[in-house]
Amino acid sequence: MTGNAQTAPETSASAMVLQILLTISLCHFLNDMIQSVIPAIYPTLKSSFHLSFGQIGLITLTNQLTASLLQPMVGLYTDRRPQPFSLVAGMACTLAGLLLLATAAGFGALLVAVACMGIGSSVLHPESSRLARLASGGRHGLAQSLFQVGGNAGGALGPLLAAFFILPRGQRSIAWFACAALLAMGLLGNVGLWYRRAGPGLRRSPGHAAPTHLALPPRRVAAALAVLVALVFSKYFYLASLSSYYTFYLISRFHVPVQNAQIHLFVFLGASAAGTLIGGPVGDRIGRKTVIWGSILGVLPFTLLLPHVDLFWTGALTVVIGLVLASAFSAILVYAQELVPGKVGAISGLFFGLAFGMGGIGAALLGRLADRTSIVFVYQVCAFLPMIGLLAWFLPALEKAPAPAPTPDCIAPMAT
Repeated sequence: MTGNAQTAPETSASAMVLQILLTISLCHFLNDMIQSVIPAIYPTLKSSFHLSFGQIGLITLTNQLTASLLQPMVGLYTDRRPQPFSLVAGMACTLAGLLLLATAAGFGALLVAVACMGIGSSVLHPESSRLARLASGGRHGLAQSLFQVGGNAGGALGPLLAAFFILPRGQRSIAWFACAALLAMGLLGNVGLWYRRAGPGLRRSPGHAAPTHLALPPRRVAAALAVLVALVFSKYFYLASLSSYYTFYLISRFHVPVQNAQIHLFVFLGASAAGTLIGGPVGDRIGRKTVIWGSILGVLPFTLLLPHVDLFWTGALTVVIGLVLASAFSAILVYAQELVPGKVGAISGLFFGLAFGMGGIGAALLGRLADRTSIVFVYQVCAFLPMIGLLAWFLPALEKAPAPAPTPDCIAPMAT
C-alpha cells in the first residue's frame, strides 16, 4: 500500500514534466513554422519587390540579428529574474511582425516586419530552453532534443505550407498564420501558470544548479567555449546556404518549378528535424563530444559531393547532410550548459543567438557572393566549411562529478 502511495505522485509528477516538455516543443513548432515563412516566400518577394540576392540576404540578416543580439541578454535576465509570461509577450511580438509581413508594401516595411519576428524568437528560445532543462528530470540531452525537434519540424513544414498555400494566393495569405501564433500564445500562457506554481521548487531542488562534471579551470572553459562558437559558425554558415538559397540553386541548376523546389527544401528540413531528435539522446548515451565530432566533420564527404551531382543525388545528399549536421546542436548546447553550470538561460541565449546571428551573416554574405558569381559557386565554396569540425579534437572530456543528493518526488525523472 505504501509503495503504491509513493508511486502515484512520482508518476503524476513525471507525466506533468513530459506534458510541459511536449507543450514547449509544440509551441517551438508553431513559432518556427511561422518564422520559416520568411525564407519560404523569398521567390515571391524577389519577383514582387524586384529584390537582388543581396537584399534577400539582408532580410535574413535583419531577422536573425535581432534575435541573436537579444537572446543572451534575455537569458541572462531570466536566469536572475524568471518571467513566467514573457513567452506570451514574445509570441505577441511575432504575431505583430507576421501581420506586418502580410501587408508590407515596400522593402523597408519588410525589414521592420522580420525584425519584429526576430524579437519574438529572441524571447522564446532561451526561456523555453531553460524551462525544458527544468522539466527534464535530469535527461538534459533528451529534453533539449524534444524542444528543438519541435522547432525543426515547424521549420520544415513552413516551406511546404508556403508552396501550396501562400505562393498560389499571394503575400496577404501570410496573415492566416496568425491563427498559429494565437494558439501558441494560449499554450504558453498555460506553461507560464505551471512555471509560476512549480518553478521556485524546481529551482531550489538539490542538484538543479549543481555541476554534473568536475569543474575545469576558467582558461579551459573559455577555450572550449571558443571551439564551440567556431563549430556553430561552421554549422550555421553552411545551413544558411541551404535554408536561404537551396530553392534558387535547384531552380537555377536543374530548372525545377518553384513548388518542386519548395518540396525539396521541406525534405531537407524534415531530415534536419529527425537529426535534432536523434542528437540529444545519443549524446546522453555515448557522450556529447563524440556526437559533436561526428556530426560536424562527418558531413564533409557529402558537402564536397553535393555541387557535382544530378537532381536525384542532390536531394539524397541533402537528406544525409541535414540528418547528420542537425544532430550537433543539442549536444553543443548541453555540453556548453555543463561547462558553465547555473547559467542555463544565458548559455542557451548565447548559443541560440550565435546560431541565428551566424545564419543571418552567412545569408547576407552568401547572397552578395551569389550576386557577384553564381549560386552554384556558393555551394562549391561552402562545401569546405565542415572541415572546421576538426577543432572538436580540442574539446576537453568532461569527467563526472559525484552524484547529487536524491531528488524529491516533484522532479522525478521522466517515465520511459
